[in-house]
Amino acid sequence: MTPFHLKIVTPDGMIFDGQAEELIVRTVGGDVAILARHIDYVAPSVSGGEVTLVPTTFEWADKIDVDRAEASYQRADKILHDQNASGTELKLAEARLHRALVRKSVASKQ
Repeated sequence: MTPFHLKIVTPDGMIFDGQAEELIVRTVGGDVAILARHIDYVAPSVSGGEVTLVPTTFEWADKIDVDRAEASYQRADKILHDQNASGTELKLAEARLHRALVRKSVASKQ
């Protein structure tokens, strides 16, 4: 595969600045694979042959703590089944549950 320049920048700073051959990102419209010479695309962004990914959070797949993700999933699931949980608690638990599922899914594909 032909490499392209990739930058990954989070609110915490530059995570990666180098060459990549393929980038698969999850967008609100579904997963998108980006290869060299991809058309300009904003979802985060591909412009002028360079890719800049600007996620709100980022984790390398091999650094995901699966046990921690499972514990987070269990805590969130418990709140979602709590009939006394407030609307805010339920929304936060849904977000935590979703993050835990994504982390577990990504970690299992290594």
